[in-house]
Amino acid sequence: MARYEEVFDALGLREWCDANKTDAPMSMAQLLAQTQGDDAAAETEGLPFPSLDVMHEACAAIGQTRDLTEGLEQGFLAIRGELKFVLDPVTQPLSWLLDGALFVFESAPWWLMIPALILVSWFVSKSRAVTAFVAIVLLFFSLIDHYDVAMQTLAIVFVCTGLSVVIGVPVGIGMSRSNTAQRLIVPLLDLLQTLPTFVYLIPLIFLFSVTESKLYGIAIILYAIVPVIRLTDLGIRLVDKDVIEAADAFGMTSRQKLTRVQLPLALPNIMAGVNQTIMMSLAMVVIASLVSAPGLGVLVLRGIRNLELGVGIVAGLGIVLLAVILDRVSKAALSRVDKQRNAH
Repeated sequence: MARYEEVFDALGLREWCDANKTDAPMSMAQLLAQTQGDDAAAETEGLPFPSLDVMHEACAAIGQTRDLTEGLEQGFLAIRGELKFVLDPVTQPLSWLLDGALFVFESAPWWLMIPALILVSWFVSKSRAVTAFVAIVLLFFSLIDHYDVAMQTLAIVFVCTGLSVVIGVPVGIGMSRSNTAQRLIVPLLDLLQTLPTFVYLIPLIFLFSVTESKLYGIAIILYAIVPVIRLTDLGIRLVDKDVIEAADAFGMTSRQKLTRVQLPLALPNIMAGVNQTIMMSLAMVVIASLVSAPGLGVLVLRGIRNLELGVGIVAGLGIVLLAVILDRVSKAALSRVDKQRNAH
Protein backbone atom coordinates (compact mmCIF):
# COMPACT_ATOMS: atom_id res chain seq x y z
CA MET A 1 0.00 0.00 0.00
CA ALA A 2 3.05 2.19 0.25
CA ARG A 3 2.69 3.42 -3.30
CA TYR A 4 -0.86 4.61 -2.74
CA GLU A 5 0.15 6.28 0.53
CA GLU A 6 2.82 8.12 -1.41
CA VAL A 7 0.19 9.31 -3.87
CA PHE A 8 -1.90 10.83 -1.09
CA ASP A 9 1.22 12.36 0.45
CA ALA A 10 2.22 13.85 -2.90
CA LEU A 11 -1.24 15.35 -3.32
CA GLY A 12 -1.04 16.91 0.14
CA LEU A 13 -4.02 14.94 1.45
CA ARG A 14 -2.30 13.21 4.36
CA GLU A 15 -3.82 15.52 7.00
CA TRP A 16 -7.29 14.96 5.52
CA CYS A 17 -6.77 11.22 5.55
CA ASP A 18 -5.46 11.11 9.13
CA ALA A 19 -8.18 13.44 10.41
CA ASN A 20 -10.81 10.89 9.44
CA LYS A 21 -8.91 7.87 10.70
CA THR A 22 -11.04 5.42 12.65
CA ASP A 23 -10.65 1.90 13.94
CA ALA A 24 -12.35 0.18 11.02
CA PRO A 25 -13.05 -3.56 11.08
CA MET A 26 -10.90 -5.84 8.98
CA SER A 27 -11.70 -6.16 5.32
CA MET A 28 -12.29 -9.58 3.75
CA ALA A 29 -8.79 -9.58 2.27
CA GLN A 30 -7.24 -8.89 5.68
CA LEU A 31 -9.34 -11.61 7.29
CA LEU A 32 -8.22 -14.13 4.66
CA ALA A 33 -4.60 -13.09 5.09
CA GLN A 34 -4.88 -13.59 8.85
CA THR A 35 -6.44 -17.03 8.55
CA GLN A 36 -4.33 -18.32 5.64
CA GLY A 37 -1.02 -16.87 6.71
CA ASP A 38 1.91 -16.33 4.37
CA ASP A 39 0.21 -17.96 1.36
CA ALA A 40 -2.45 -15.26 1.21
CA ALA A 41 0.13 -12.55 1.75
CA ALA A 42 2.20 -13.87 -1.12
CA GLU A 43 -0.82 -13.79 -3.42
CA THR A 44 -1.35 -10.07 -2.77
CA GLU A 45 2.23 -9.00 -3.50
CA GLY A 46 2.70 -6.31 -6.14
CA LEU A 47 0.47 -3.36 -6.88
CA PRO A 48 -3.16 -4.22 -6.12
CA PHE A 49 -6.07 -2.65 -7.97
CA PRO A 50 -7.09 0.62 -6.24
CA SER A 51 -10.37 -0.71 -4.87
CA LEU A 52 -12.19 0.92 -1.97
CA ASP A 53 -10.68 -1.42 0.62
CA VAL A 54 -7.17 -0.91 -0.76
CA MET A 55 -7.52 2.87 -0.88
CA HIS A 56 -9.01 2.87 2.61
CA GLU A 57 -5.84 1.30 3.95
CA ALA A 58 -3.83 4.17 2.44
CA CYS A 59 -6.34 6.88 3.37
CA ALA A 60 -8.88 6.32 6.13
CA ALA A 61 -11.13 9.08 4.78
CA ILE A 62 -12.13 6.81 1.89
CA GLY A 63 -14.88 4.39 2.79
CA GLN A 64 -14.65 0.62 2.54
CA THR A 65 -16.77 -1.67 0.40
CA ARG A 66 -18.67 -2.70 3.51
CA ASP A 67 -19.62 0.96 3.99
CA LEU A 68 -21.35 0.84 0.62
CA THR A 69 -23.24 -2.36 1.40
CA GLU A 70 -24.15 -1.12 4.86
CA GLY A 71 -25.39 2.15 3.37
CA LEU A 72 -27.68 0.26 1.00
CA GLU A 73 -28.99 -1.85 3.86
CA GLN A 74 -29.63 1.12 6.11
CA GLY A 75 -31.29 3.02 3.26
CA PHE A 76 -33.67 0.14 2.61
CA LEU A 77 -34.44 -0.29 6.31
CA ALA A 78 -35.10 3.45 6.59
CA ILE A 79 -37.94 3.28 4.05
CA ARG A 80 -39.09 -0.20 5.03
CA GLY A 81 -41.95 1.06 7.17
CA GLU A 82 -43.34 3.29 4.42
CA LEU A 83 -42.98 0.54 1.79
CA LYS A 84 -44.74 -1.97 4.03
CA PHE A 85 -47.51 0.52 4.76
CA VAL A 86 -48.15 1.00 1.02
CA LEU A 87 -47.56 -2.57 -0.20
CA ASP A 88 -49.38 -4.49 2.53
CA PRO A 89 -52.94 -3.52 1.56
CA VAL A 90 -52.12 -3.67 -2.17
CA THR A 91 -50.69 -7.19 -2.01
CA GLN A 92 -53.05 -8.64 0.61
CA PRO A 93 -55.51 -9.94 -2.05
CA LEU A 94 -52.66 -12.09 -3.37
CA SER A 95 -52.45 -13.84 0.01
CA TRP A 96 -56.20 -14.39 -0.02
CA LEU A 97 -56.10 -15.85 -3.53
CA LEU A 98 -53.19 -18.17 -2.74
CA ASP A 99 -54.65 -19.30 0.57
CA GLY A 100 -58.05 -19.84 -1.04
CA ALA A 101 -56.62 -21.82 -3.96
CA LEU A 102 -54.53 -23.97 -1.63
CA PHE A 103 -57.58 -24.63 0.55
CA VAL A 104 -59.67 -25.70 -2.45
CA PHE A 105 -56.99 -27.94 -3.97
CA GLU A 106 -56.09 -29.51 -0.62
CA SER A 107 -59.60 -30.02 0.74
CA ALA A 108 -61.27 -31.26 -2.44
CA PRO A 109 -61.36 -35.09 -2.46
CA TRP A 110 -59.24 -36.83 -5.06
CA TRP A 111 -62.23 -38.51 -6.69
CA LEU A 112 -63.60 -35.04 -7.44
CA MET A 113 -60.40 -33.10 -8.20
CA ILE A 114 -58.79 -35.59 -10.61
CA PRO A 115 -61.86 -35.89 -12.88
CA ALA A 116 -62.27 -32.10 -12.76
CA LEU A 117 -58.69 -31.52 -13.90
CA ILE A 118 -59.08 -34.14 -16.64
CA LEU A 119 -62.27 -32.45 -17.88
CA VAL A 120 -60.58 -29.03 -17.86
CA SER A 121 -57.69 -30.47 -19.86
CA TRP A 122 -60.12 -31.91 -22.43
CA PHE A 123 -62.16 -28.70 -22.61
CA VAL A 124 -59.02 -26.59 -23.18
CA SER A 125 -57.09 -28.89 -25.52
CA LYS A 126 -59.74 -31.09 -27.20
CA SER A 127 -56.92 -33.63 -27.53
CA ARG A 128 -57.38 -37.23 -26.42
CA ALA A 129 -53.62 -37.83 -26.19
CA VAL A 130 -53.04 -34.78 -23.99
CA THR A 131 -56.04 -35.57 -21.79
CA ALA A 132 -54.92 -39.18 -21.36
CA PHE A 133 -51.42 -38.03 -20.45
CA VAL A 134 -52.82 -35.65 -17.82
CA ALA A 135 -54.87 -38.49 -16.34
CA ILE A 136 -51.84 -40.81 -16.21
CA VAL A 137 -49.68 -38.18 -14.50
CA LEU A 138 -52.33 -37.38 -11.88
CA LEU A 139 -52.85 -41.08 -11.15
CA PHE A 140 -49.08 -41.50 -10.89
CA PHE A 141 -48.91 -38.73 -8.27
CA SER A 142 -51.67 -40.46 -6.32
CA LEU A 143 -49.93 -43.83 -6.58
CA ILE A 144 -46.66 -42.56 -5.06
CA ASP A 145 -48.42 -40.46 -2.36
CA HIS A 146 -47.37 -37.16 -3.94
CA TYR A 147 -50.90 -36.10 -4.83
CA ASP A 148 -51.27 -33.52 -2.03
CA VAL A 149 -47.97 -31.72 -2.69
CA ALA A 150 -48.60 -31.81 -6.44
CA MET A 151 -51.98 -30.14 -5.90
CA GLN A 152 -50.31 -27.47 -3.75
CA THR A 153 -47.83 -26.72 -6.53
CA LEU A 154 -50.63 -26.62 -9.13
CA ALA A 155 -52.65 -24.20 -6.98
CA ILE A 156 -49.71 -21.81 -6.66
CA VAL A 157 -48.92 -22.01 -10.38
CA PHE A 158 -52.55 -21.40 -11.39
CA VAL A 159 -52.87 -18.31 -9.18
CA CYS A 160 -49.49 -16.79 -10.03
CA THR A 161 -49.78 -17.54 -13.75
CA GLY A 162 -53.31 -16.17 -13.85
CA LEU A 163 -52.29 -12.93 -12.16
CA SER A 164 -49.21 -12.65 -14.39
CA VAL A 165 -51.46 -12.86 -17.46
CA VAL A 166 -54.05 -10.46 -16.04
CA ILE A 167 -51.33 -7.90 -15.27
CA GLY A 168 -48.90 -8.67 -18.09
CA VAL A 169 -51.20 -8.58 -21.11
CA PRO A 170 -52.49 -5.02 -20.45
CA VAL A 171 -48.93 -3.85 -19.77
CA GLY A 172 -47.80 -5.43 -23.05
CA ILE A 173 -50.70 -3.74 -24.87
CA GLY A 174 -49.71 -0.41 -23.37
CA MET A 175 -46.09 -0.93 -24.45
CA SER A 176 -47.17 -1.75 -28.00
CA ARG A 177 -49.17 1.48 -28.29
CA SER A 178 -46.48 3.79 -26.91
CA ASN A 179 -42.80 3.83 -27.81
CA THR A 180 -42.13 5.94 -24.72
CA ALA A 181 -43.74 3.35 -22.48
CA GLN A 182 -41.70 0.64 -24.17
CA ARG A 183 -38.44 2.52 -23.59
CA LEU A 184 -39.33 2.98 -19.92
CA ILE A 185 -40.53 -0.58 -19.24
CA VAL A 186 -37.98 -2.62 -21.22
CA PRO A 187 -35.05 -1.81 -18.84
CA LEU A 188 -37.21 -2.93 -15.90
CA LEU A 189 -38.07 -6.17 -17.72
CA ASP A 190 -34.37 -6.70 -18.47
CA LEU A 191 -33.63 -6.27 -14.77
CA LEU A 192 -36.33 -8.73 -13.74
CA GLN A 193 -35.18 -11.25 -16.34
CA THR A 194 -31.49 -11.15 -15.44
CA LEU A 195 -31.73 -10.78 -11.65
CA PRO A 196 -30.74 -14.05 -9.92
CA THR A 197 -33.77 -15.86 -8.57
CA PHE A 198 -32.59 -15.81 -4.97
CA VAL A 199 -32.23 -12.02 -5.09
CA TYR A 200 -36.01 -11.66 -5.53
CA LEU A 201 -36.47 -13.02 -2.04
CA ILE A 202 -34.03 -10.75 -0.16
CA PRO A 203 -36.06 -7.49 0.00
CA LEU A 204 -39.36 -9.39 0.30
CA ILE A 205 -38.17 -11.18 3.44
CA PHE A 206 -37.59 -7.80 5.10
CA LEU A 207 -40.99 -6.47 3.99
CA PHE A 208 -43.32 -9.38 4.70
CA SER A 209 -43.59 -12.17 7.22
CA VAL A 210 -42.40 -15.60 6.12
CA THR A 211 -45.81 -16.96 7.12
CA GLU A 212 -47.59 -14.75 4.55
CA SER A 213 -48.39 -16.38 1.23
CA LYS A 214 -47.85 -13.16 -0.69
CA LEU A 215 -44.13 -13.33 0.10
CA TYR A 216 -43.51 -16.19 -2.32
CA GLY A 217 -46.42 -15.14 -4.56
CA ILE A 218 -44.83 -11.78 -5.35
CA ALA A 219 -41.47 -13.43 -6.04
CA ILE A 220 -43.04 -15.91 -8.46
CA ILE A 221 -45.05 -13.24 -10.29
CA LEU A 222 -42.07 -10.89 -10.65
CA TYR A 223 -39.98 -13.72 -12.06
CA ALA A 224 -42.64 -15.15 -14.38
CA ILE A 225 -44.41 -12.07 -15.71
CA VAL A 226 -41.69 -10.94 -18.12
CA PRO A 227 -42.38 -13.32 -21.07
CA VAL A 228 -46.09 -12.54 -21.33
CA ILE A 229 -45.38 -8.78 -21.33
CA ARG A 230 -42.63 -9.01 -23.93
CA LEU A 231 -44.49 -11.35 -26.28
CA THR A 232 -47.76 -9.41 -26.03
CA ASP A 233 -45.91 -6.26 -27.03
CA LEU A 234 -44.05 -8.10 -29.80
CA GLY A 235 -47.16 -9.84 -31.13
CA ILE A 236 -49.15 -6.61 -31.49
CA ARG A 237 -46.22 -4.78 -33.07
CA LEU A 238 -45.80 -7.59 -35.61
CA VAL A 239 -49.36 -7.24 -36.92
CA ASP A 240 -49.16 -6.41 -40.62
CA LYS A 241 -49.38 -2.67 -41.28
CA ASP A 242 -51.60 -3.31 -44.29
CA VAL A 243 -54.16 -4.97 -42.02
CA ILE A 244 -54.11 -1.93 -39.72
CA GLU A 245 -54.57 0.38 -42.70
CA ALA A 246 -57.53 -1.72 -43.86
CA ALA A 247 -59.06 -1.44 -40.38
CA ASP A 248 -58.56 2.32 -40.50
CA ALA A 249 -60.25 2.40 -43.91
CA PHE A 250 -63.30 0.67 -42.42
CA GLY A 251 -63.46 3.40 -39.78
CA MET A 252 -62.61 1.23 -36.78
CA THR A 253 -61.83 2.97 -33.51
CA SER A 254 -58.61 2.22 -31.61
CA ARG A 255 -60.48 -0.13 -29.26
CA GLN A 256 -62.12 -1.98 -32.16
CA LYS A 257 -58.79 -2.39 -33.92
CA LEU A 258 -57.27 -3.76 -30.74
CA THR A 259 -60.02 -6.25 -29.88
CA ARG A 260 -61.01 -7.34 -33.39
CA VAL A 261 -57.74 -7.16 -35.32
CA GLN A 262 -54.55 -6.82 -33.27
CA LEU A 263 -55.26 -9.16 -30.35
CA PRO A 264 -56.63 -12.02 -32.51
CA LEU A 265 -53.61 -11.81 -34.84
CA ALA A 266 -51.20 -11.50 -31.90
CA LEU A 267 -52.80 -14.39 -30.01
CA PRO A 268 -50.14 -17.00 -30.99
CA ASN A 269 -47.40 -14.79 -29.54
CA ILE A 270 -49.46 -14.04 -26.45
CA MET A 271 -50.14 -17.74 -25.88
CA ALA A 272 -46.42 -18.45 -26.29
CA GLY A 273 -45.80 -15.86 -23.58
CA VAL A 274 -48.38 -17.54 -21.33
CA ASN A 275 -46.67 -20.87 -21.89
CA GLN A 276 -43.30 -19.45 -20.89
CA THR A 277 -44.86 -17.77 -17.86
CA ILE A 278 -46.24 -21.14 -16.71
CA MET A 279 -42.80 -22.74 -17.05
CA MET A 280 -41.08 -19.93 -15.17
CA SER A 281 -43.69 -20.07 -12.39
CA LEU A 282 -42.94 -23.75 -11.91
CA ALA A 283 -39.20 -23.06 -11.87
CA MET A 284 -39.62 -20.37 -9.21
CA VAL A 285 -41.85 -22.55 -7.02
CA VAL A 286 -38.80 -24.59 -6.03
CA ILE A 287 -36.84 -21.48 -5.03
CA ALA A 288 -39.88 -20.03 -3.26
CA SER A 289 -40.06 -23.11 -1.03
CA LEU A 290 -37.15 -21.52 0.85
CA VAL A 291 -39.67 -18.99 2.16
CA SER A 292 -42.48 -21.37 3.13
CA ALA A 293 -44.04 -22.02 -0.30
CA PRO A 294 -45.66 -25.47 -0.04
CA GLY A 295 -45.60 -28.16 -2.68
CA LEU A 296 -43.06 -30.33 -4.45
CA GLY A 297 -40.32 -27.75 -3.92
CA VAL A 298 -40.34 -28.55 -0.20
CA LEU A 299 -39.47 -32.16 -0.99
CA VAL A 300 -36.68 -31.06 -3.32
CA LEU A 301 -35.20 -28.97 -0.50
CA ARG A 302 -35.62 -31.86 1.91
CA GLY A 303 -33.65 -34.07 -0.45
CA ILE A 304 -30.86 -31.51 -0.59
CA ARG A 305 -30.72 -30.72 3.12
CA ASN A 306 -30.98 -34.31 4.37
CA LEU A 307 -29.08 -35.88 1.47
CA GLU A 308 -32.12 -37.99 0.62
CA LEU A 309 -31.36 -38.71 -3.01
CA GLY A 310 -34.58 -40.60 -3.78
CA VAL A 311 -36.85 -37.96 -2.25
CA GLY A 312 -35.21 -35.18 -4.22
CA ILE A 313 -35.21 -37.07 -7.52
CA VAL A 314 -38.87 -38.13 -7.26
CA ALA A 315 -39.97 -34.59 -6.33
CA GLY A 316 -37.89 -33.17 -9.17
CA LEU A 317 -39.45 -35.67 -11.57
CA GLY A 318 -42.87 -34.59 -10.31
CA ILE A 319 -42.11 -30.96 -11.14
CA VAL A 320 -40.96 -32.03 -14.60
CA LEU A 321 -44.21 -33.96 -15.15
CA LEU A 322 -46.28 -30.97 -14.06
CA ALA A 323 -44.30 -28.77 -16.44
CA VAL A 324 -44.87 -31.23 -19.28
CA ILE A 325 -48.64 -31.51 -18.79
CA LEU A 326 -49.06 -27.74 -18.48
CA ASP A 327 -46.89 -27.23 -21.54
CA ARG A 328 -48.81 -29.81 -23.59
CA VAL A 329 -52.21 -28.47 -22.55
CA SER A 330 -51.29 -24.85 -23.31
CA LYS A 331 -49.76 -25.77 -26.69
CA ALA A 332 -52.77 -27.90 -27.59
CA ALA A 333 -55.02 -24.96 -26.70
CA LEU A 334 -52.94 -22.66 -28.93
CA SER A 335 -53.09 -25.15 -31.79
CA ARG A 336 -56.86 -25.39 -31.38
CA VAL A 337 -57.22 -21.60 -31.47
CA ASP A 338 -55.07 -21.39 -34.60
CA LYS A 339 -57.21 -24.01 -36.37
CA GLN A 340 -60.40 -22.19 -35.47
CA ARG A 341 -58.98 -18.89 -36.68
CA ASN A 342 -57.78 -20.40 -39.96
CA ALA A 343 -61.17 -22.04 -40.48
CA HIS A 344 -62.83 -18.64 -40.35
